[in-house]
Amino acid sequence: MRKFNVYGMNCAACSARVEKAVSSLEGVETCFVNLLTASMTVDGTASDEQIINAVKKAGYNAEIYGNKNTDTKKVDADIKKLFVRLISSVFFLLLLMYISMGHVMWGFPLPDFLSGNVMALGVIELILAAIVMVINGRFFINGFKGALKLSPNMDTLVALGSSAAFIYSLVVLIIGSEHILHDLYFESSAMILTLITVGKLLEAKSKGKTLDALKSLMKLTPKTANVIVDGKEKVVGIEEIGVGDVIIVKAGERVPVDAIVIEGNGAVDESALTGESNFVDKTEGDSVYTATVCRSGFLKCKAERVGEDTTFAKIIKIVSDASASKAPIGRIADKISGVFVPIVIGIALISTLVWIISGATFGYALLRGVSVLVISCPCSLGLATPVAIMVGSGVGAKNGILYKTAEVLENAGKTDIVVFDKTGTVTYGLPEVTETVDYDFPELLKFAASVEVKSEHPLSVAIVKKAMAENITLLDTENYKTHIGNGVSALIDGKTVAGGKLEFITDYCQISEEQIKIADSMSLKAQTPIYFCYDGRLIGIIAVADKIREESSLAVNLLLKMGLRVVMLTGDSTVSATAVGEKIGIYEIYAGVYPDQKEEVIRNLKKEGKVMMVGDGINDAPALITADTSVALSSGTDIAGDSADIVLIHNKIDDIPATITLSKKVIKNIKENLFWAFIYNIIGIPLAAGVLIPHFNVSISPMLAALMMSLSSFCVVTNALRLNFAKIYPFKKEKKIMKTIKIEGMMCPHCEARVKELLEQLSMVYKAEVSHKEGTAVLTLKENADNEVFVSVIENAGYKVISII
Repeated sequence: MRKFNVYGMNCAACSARVEKAVSSLEGVETCFVNLLTASMTVDGTASDEQIINAVKKAGYNAEIYGNKNTDTKKVDADIKKLFVRLISSVFFLLLLMYISMGHVMWGFPLPDFLSGNVMALGVIELILAAIVMVINGRFFINGFKGALKLSPNMDTLVALGSSAAFIYSLVVLIIGSEHILHDLYFESSAMILTLITVGKLLEAKSKGKTLDALKSLMKLTPKTANVIVDGKEKVVGIEEIGVGDVIIVKAGERVPVDAIVIEGNGAVDESALTGESNFVDKTEGDSVYTATVCRSGFLKCKAERVGEDTTFAKIIKIVSDASASKAPIGRIADKISGVFVPIVIGIALISTLVWIISGATFGYALLRGVSVLVISCPCSLGLATPVAIMVGSGVGAKNGILYKTAEVLENAGKTDIVVFDKTGTVTYGLPEVTETVDYDFPELLKFAASVEVKSEHPLSVAIVKKAMAENITLLDTENYKTHIGNGVSALIDGKTVAGGKLEFITDYCQISEEQIKIADSMSLKAQTPIYFCYDGRLIGIIAVADKIREESSLAVNLLLKMGLRVVMLTGDSTVSATAVGEKIGIYEIYAGVYPDQKEEVIRNLKKEGKVMMVGDGINDAPALITADTSVALSSGTDIAGDSADIVLIHNKIDDIPATITLSKKVIKNIKENLFWAFIYNIIGIPLAAGVLIPHFNVSISPMLAALMMSLSSFCVVTNALRLNFAKIYPFKKEKKIMKTIKIEGMMCPHCEARVKELLEQLSMVYKAEVSHKEGTAVLTLKENADNEVFVSVIENAGYKVISII
């Protein structure tokens, strides 16, 4: 996938034109153009040069997307330009309205040389309207440029409407008549442009708010860093840091790049990545990550990943790419947008001709056509889907839910069946040895660990870890083999040692009914029994248990309340899996399933509904790929390696219900936007054409049409922004806790601001009200936390904590 910036697009017709032009290139497999972010993603073998040339031939410009801040910077720049245009337009429009209507409608005085001089008034109106048209010349340049390339857009409609009113008024002025002022529509021409600019400004501001999530993520990345250069500490820009550079991170500073600690130690706040509010102690050999904060201590680190390769940069890229992709639900709007403008121009011409034929004056008929041109809004159609996707992706990111594409965001809400892998998903994936039974073989653990040491399976790791804790020296093995989904085997002193499940171990030794009962009793306690044989006889059984995640029961309960079917999939025995399932509320269990069989189970479940598979990606990759939607848990630091559709960076499965809920709310919002966009045009265009005038004398003037058009896109974007307030944890209640901290040493407002900033950076702090005069900080917390967290932050900044109540 390659990404490009596209310049010159103003409406859905523009994006449809660009998408069609690039898609027609040989070698292009897929092309998605996002009007909101003015970006394009292309997949295929066509060269960058071919793609850029295709965009240029369509009447637009493009360049390779090279700056992650481009989206936000472009929106900010557009807002500034539009604001200047609007102020200038309003100034000259007010003068025009005063000249054209002030003295007639409200009796405002005119200079003596203008009183009764209709030609002079007309010329001044012409000049003022022309100035407004020049100020808003972009509408005409883009509009007529698009029309000449046979790809008319929204600007074409605005330019035609404004030009028609202006040219007609100019002709009337040149011909001249006694009642000339009544036939001039210069103010309509200028008013249309000004009101559309108002709408564009509101739309741009709203678009800017849809990018708030990206902006907030980007702000977490520091702009500078302390780097050791020639043995001295030097402050450099973040972009100057290279792999291998040595950086210094002091208390209160953010880590600038992904690095490894080579000296020092400190407590690091990783909440920006993992959502974990407790600080993580870091010392020599530990990894630290971009945007995390060193709360105390001193870290000397060696840069490992910089720039776009850092973990945090990749998280930002995932959110940005998801926002730039397209959801299937928006395809209907895309198809209509491609032909919308030509159809509207046709309706405007027909409307004008019909009114002329019916006996109306040319000026009256022209106003009906202009109203049709101006009221039509392809922008609302084009924005209906991407703004909701952008906001939804941002809300997900703020809650630790990363949707890889817009299609994934849409599909998640259609889920009927949620399938959980057990080990590492429902459980923590950190099993421990809980029980051992040996049969006249005291060295059971030594032999078991020796044969398991080469396996990376969590159960094997637990056995080896237990042996290491007891300082057991492992034996040398030969002919080691891994029997996927069953167990392991090897030779020790020329004799076979094997360990694994019952079905596997019977190939190596005889197992009595009594021994099976002992193993079953372990399974009933949610433990996994592993049989071990040596030289043809059973030497013992080791039970390994994996702690169930605290939030597993809550997650399952929420999903069941949502009316979803919940399934557990595991390679463990039926008895052990059932014991775990009963503890968390899952009663539909597929146990004893080998990794290569999990895919078949998912395929069969898909016949009964849309399937979401939740796993850790270690041995369930085929199942994750087969599912309609795949979800992987992540520590937040290994995000780049996850190939699932959705990644939960807070590593908590109670985010699964929120993932589905947010998707449903986004799709509902898109449907609302599309309904508004369609119904607005379906009702507005006939009204502007004057269909109700004969019976109800209801008409829409060009100025009112411009106002309505301006507000239509604004309404769509504003509706999408409501997603920022969506409750995606419907069964959770956020509790806020108050703490008051007495602080000594704050002497001025600067001290006050510093303490406030440090405290509000903590993930558990909702709000901090700090007063240097009273020497207090009143905290509103989202969750409780150890007082030492606040003491550490404040005292590391040079102040003293007297008390916390």
